[in-house]
Amino acid sequence: MTPIITVKNVSKRYKFQSFRPSLRHELGQMVKRVVGKTLDASWEEKPFWSIRDVSFSLNAGDSLGVIGSNGAGKTTLLRLLSGIIEPTAGEIQVTGQFAPLIGLGAGFDQERTGRENIYLNAAIQGSSVQKVNSVLAQIIDFTELNEFIDRPVKIYSSGMVARLGFSIAFFLAPDIVFLDEVFSVGDIGFQSKSMDRIMEFKERKTTLVFISHSLDTVRAMCERTIWLEHGQIKMDAPTDEVLDAYKAAQIVTAPETA
Repeated sequence: MTPIITVKNVSKRYKFQSFRPSLRHELGQMVKRVVGKTLDASWEEKPFWSIRDVSFSLNAGDSLGVIGSNGAGKTTLLRLLSGIIEPTAGEIQVTGQFAPLIGLGAGFDQERTGRENIYLNAAIQGSSVQKVNSVLAQIIDFTELNEFIDRPVKIYSSGMVARLGFSIAFFLAPDIVFLDEVFSVGDIGFQSKSMDRIMEFKERKTTLVFISHSLDTVRAMCERTIWLEHGQIKMDAPTDEVLDAYKAAQIVTAPETA
């Protein structure tokens, strides 16, 4: 079987002095490329390797969890897979249409309305206007945004933005979905609704790459898990094996209490 995602010896080096480029900055650069705006000047010098020599592959229908402590390189990996940033070294091949749910406002233009951003986000994912038109009513209904759908995204709450992004991804039925802590936003009802939809993705045999600090959610959603540490793969195995090893390591490294 030909893999739907192939990552070969991928590394990502950032250069910065006073700041490391944020997800919001990088997503802004991606949106500007799509709408044809001039990109901002690049930042400066000091190197930092966020991902180092990472390799793995996924077949269609696989579900992969990615775990690790803060700063381990998890979100950088999803940005690379989504094409938001490019690797410093190595190769990434992603076959098929994908949806990146990797942060609030991913792929959104804050000045445009929710309705306009549906078309913009769909274009970033590679969907046609005709396909969007065929599911537009369902997308809007799922968001529960009502009259806010025709107001600028910059006035949306985090939960409203999450609803919009998730609904676009679900109804455009991508081959691959990249998820980064999508359940940490919105109210309890939305989180439950999101989890139900993710399980529908799995039933459809959609390929999933899921980052989370919730080990129970990773265990429920993913058959295989990668443990990242300092930007490198420490373990890549069936989820139960990886989570057991990860939890054991956290216990060993936890500081002693007085």
